[in-house]
Amino acid sequence: MELSFLVQNMDIGSLQKASIKVFRSEKWQIKIPGREWSMKDPNEDTEWNEVLRHFGILPPKEKLKDETAEMVLPSQKEAEVKPYERMNLEELKEAEDDFDEADRKAIEMYRQQRLQEWKCLQRMQKYGELREISGEQYVKEVTNAPEDVCVIIHLYRTSIPMCLLVNGHLSLLARKFPEVKFLKAIVNSCIQNYNDRYLPTILVYKTGKIKGRFIGIAECGGIYLKVEELEWKLAEVGAIETDLKENPQKSITNIMTLAVQNISAHEDTNTKSSDVMKPHIT
Repeated sequence: MELSFLVQNMDIGSLQKASIKVFRSEKWQIKIPGREWSMKDPNEDTEWNEVLRHFGILPPKEKLKDETAEMVLPSQKEAEVKPYERMNLEELKEAEDDFDEADRKAIEMYRQQRLQEWKCLQRMQKYGELREISGEQYVKEVTNAPEDVCVIIHLYRTSIPMCLLVNGHLSLLARKFPEVKFLKAIVNSCIQNYNDRYLPTILVYKTGKIKGRFIGIAECGGIYLKVEELEWKLAEVGAIETDLKENPQKSITNIMTLAVQNISAHEDTNTKSSDVMKPHIT
C-alpha cells in the first residue's frame, strides 16, 4: 500500500524523476525523491506496474516468445514435402491418377531417380565378391553381361603362386567396387592347353568386348604386386574409378632409379680412387 500512496500523492514531475536500479538478483529498486521501493518482477501484471510503465519509470513489458508459432513451423516444413516423396515405386504407380499434370511430371522424374537408386542397390547386392565360374558359364556371365556392367575375369591355375596372389587382391577390390563384376575361372575349363607362362591372365570386358588385358606375371605387376598397383592398372583401362591420386608403383620406380644412380656414383668414385692408387710408371 505504501507504493500506492506514494504514486497517488505525487505530481507527474516528481514521478517522472524517479529512477530505477536493477540488481543481479533481478530485484528492482525504484528511487523516488525521499523514498525507495523494491519489487521482484517488473514484468508482473499488477496495477502499479502499469502506472509506472505509463509514466516511463518502468520499461515496456517484455514480449514472450510465441512458442506456438515455433512449434507450428516444423509442421509447416513437413507439410511442404510432396506426398509422393514418401512413396515407393509401387505406391507411386497406384496413386498416379490422384495427381495433376505438374505433379505427374515431377513424379516421373522422381520415379526415374528412385529406379536408378534401386538398380544401384540391386547391383551392389548382386556383386561385391570375387565369384568362381566355369567355362560353360563364360558366355552368359562375361560376353553377355549387361551393357552397363564392367566384367573383370581372372584365368588362373592353383599351382601358380602369382595366380593366388592376384585372386587375393581381386577379392579385396571386389568389395571396394561392388558395381563391377569380378570373376575367376580355372583356365583349363575355358581354354584347353593354355601355356602357364601366360598366367595369370586378367581380362576386362565391357559390352561384350575386351577393353583391357594383362597376360603373364610381368604385365600383371610382378611377384611383389600390391593391391593398390593392381587397382591402378584396372583404372587405367577404365574398369574401375579409383580414388588413388597417382600410380603407387611410381614411388617404387623412383626408389629403384635413385638406388641405381647411387650405385653408379659409388662405382665412379671407386674407379677414380683406384686410378689414384695406381703406381706411376715412367
